[in-house]
Amino acid sequence: MACTLAKIHEPAKDIRKPYSVLGDDSYSGRYYDEHPIAAFISAQGLPCNRTTGFLTPAFRTKNIVLNPDVSLGGDSPDLDAAFLAVITAIFEGQVSAEDVLTEIIRELLQIKQTHESELERSMASLRAPGLSDALSAEGIVMLLQQHVASPYTSRLPVLMVAAAYRAAAPMLRERALPLQEHNAADEQTGALGDVEIVLTADNNLVTCYEMKTRRVTQNDIDQALQKVQSYWQREGKRLDNYCFITTDKIEVDVAEYAASLYEKTGGVEFVILDCISFLRHFLHFFYRVRMAFLEDYQALLLAEPESAVRHELKISFLALRRAAETRDA
Repeated sequence: MACTLAKIHEPAKDIRKPYSVLGDDSYSGRYYDEHPIAAFISAQGLPCNRTTGFLTPAFRTKNIVLNPDVSLGGDSPDLDAAFLAVITAIFEGQVSAEDVLTEIIRELLQIKQTHESELERSMASLRAPGLSDALSAEGIVMLLQQHVASPYTSRLPVLMVAAAYRAAAPMLRERALPLQEHNAADEQTGALGDVEIVLTADNNLVTCYEMKTRRVTQNDIDQALQKVQSYWQREGKRLDNYCFITTDKIEVDVAEYAASLYEKTGGVEFVILDCISFLRHFLHFFYRVRMAFLEDYQALLLAEPESAVRHELKISFLALRRAAETRDA
């Protein structure tokens, strides 16, 4: 989309040169990605990655003319080859950039409409007669455990913790700040973690959560420590807690290292928590808001762009919930 739009905008540019360093007939593909394309994708809710494609391995720092024999090194060689073939066809005048961009948008809108229809049907089935109005805490834990076991679920623990604080906020006198984009870097957003918790009374930041779908390492903790120290130097305030939530095994020596930082930091507590254990404890401790939590999690999940949570993951959650509610009906 970025390359075709650049060619339409400035016909004299060589569509094969989306890097400004390649000469007078080149252009910045990343600029088109980050500005007009990103704004259009967001406004139309298209099923695309919200971050620029020129930050992906296939395009990052290539600075080469995109000929058919170039190796982009992306995750899908067939897709890379198809992209290069289309770019070449436009360069050689076999097809217009306008026609290609129009077809891309048409296909994306069709995918969007198909996905919306599937979600509407799945949502309708949850409201069908005969389904249970409530699940047990352990039923919800089992549902989420099954869901997070699927592939490409790195965003799900973030949504789970955010939903927990949303459901319990009236009792906690704390609230979670709005979530940042899934692929946004902390340096860009200024965020200290994936989920940030502030006091309702004064908006003071007190707790940060950082999610990992792998084992937490000492290096992860050291990086978090640097962020916390920089925040203290910048704002003159200390956090109460910096919590890692992981779906992998917790190493004893790493957990002990995290605990040792309390005195060294003047009272900032670093801890590593198991994702499912955290949720189980929350759902039993705040038992009466368990269904509010589930509704909040579902709302956050369905609102995520497909670059963060794939359409298949949204459908699978609704199917798992429908099956759980049917069992308890």
